[in-house]
Amino acid sequence: MSWRRGGGAADGGVSRRWAFLLCVGSFCLGLLFTNRMWTLPEASEIAKPNEKVEEGNMPVATECGPKKVQEQQIYKDILHAQDTHHDEQTLDKTIASLETELSAVRSLQESLLNGSPVAEEFKISESIGRRKYRMVIGINTAFSSRKRRDSIRYTWMPQGEKRKKLEEEKGIIIRFVIGHSAISGGIVDRAIEAEDRKHQDFMRIDHVEGYLALSGKTKTYFATAVSLWDADFYVKVDDDVHVNIATLGQILSHHAMKPRVYIGCMKSGPVLSEKGVRYYEPEHWKFGESGNKYFRHATGQLYAISKDLATYISINKHILHKYINEDVSLGSWFIGLDVEHIDDKRLCCGTPPDCEWKAQAGNICAASFDWRCSGICNSEGRIWEVHNKCAEGEKALWNATF
Repeated sequence: MSWRRGGGAADGGVSRRWAFLLCVGSFCLGLLFTNRMWTLPEASEIAKPNEKVEEGNMPVATECGPKKVQEQQIYKDILHAQDTHHDEQTLDKTIASLETELSAVRSLQESLLNGSPVAEEFKISESIGRRKYRMVIGINTAFSSRKRRDSIRYTWMPQGEKRKKLEEEKGIIIRFVIGHSAISGGIVDRAIEAEDRKHQDFMRIDHVEGYLALSGKTKTYFATAVSLWDADFYVKVDDDVHVNIATLGQILSHHAMKPRVYIGCMKSGPVLSEKGVRYYEPEHWKFGESGNKYFRHATGQLYAISKDLATYISINKHILHKYINEDVSLGSWFIGLDVEHIDDKRLCCGTPPDCEWKAQAGNICAASFDWRCSGICNSEGRIWEVHNKCAEGEKALWNATF
């Protein structure tokens, strides 16, 4: 059989139809030997520009459907875990800060108990932002002692602008210390509030007033004072005692560099076991046999303690035992500590002529009172006499350097 000429193909060539059929056949044959179709990679499989691909983390092909949804959920869980971790880190920092502050307080307490010096770092950080004062004088008073307070205001305690000047220039705080009545907000409380509005010289503490509660009042006074003012010394004085402030400041300044000092007129009186007598001690059996004496402690008319001891009282106020006599209680709190007892008789001079003779001899007294009355007898009237004869003079206070 021969091909026809002019059939659209050169002699010996292949027609276009056969060429097309050959191509289609080759394509179908290729499909038969191919076991899968190539697919485009998912967007998640395409590496982003400039993205580093770590060894072992090469992108792999994934299937659509539930698996992809699961991976998205895992990613969300990772983000949530990161946010939770950040919150936990913030909380950990807060807890660490609180633990540091608590550790500082514990360190102070341990230093006091062990008799070791208080760390300077604690002293610096504890007093940041607080004015440093030389001393805080708390005058123990009662609701019924308005006349005593007035007699002090017009004798040895500066008033008004002079009292503010005393605080600013000399670093001396003076306040009458009083709590509240058993029925808070009663008539006696309102009377004190009115008196305070007039003079602004009270320090109100969280304490129910009462003669048999003086130990608790003393403890609360020191704890409150050390929280309000950063001072070298904290003084307690009764409202029937005459005080020469400059002389008192000079006495205390000699002991300013000592960490734990307890200053006053030290005594060791008998432990009274007979009911009904003044200063009866209900816990007399703790001090041994009948006729024994107390340990050495400062008489209650006036005494001073350093800041470390006031801080110790504040930290341990809930466990410090209270005896019936507040001066005994204070002394007992320091028995087991490394505390230096300073016995200075200038803190317990008698009234004229005693303090008068000493003043004339150049040995001015810091505090004067009558031993038989545990204060100035009839102090509302007689304190003027003591002040006129035994006072150091106003210039002594303003010229004093502590």
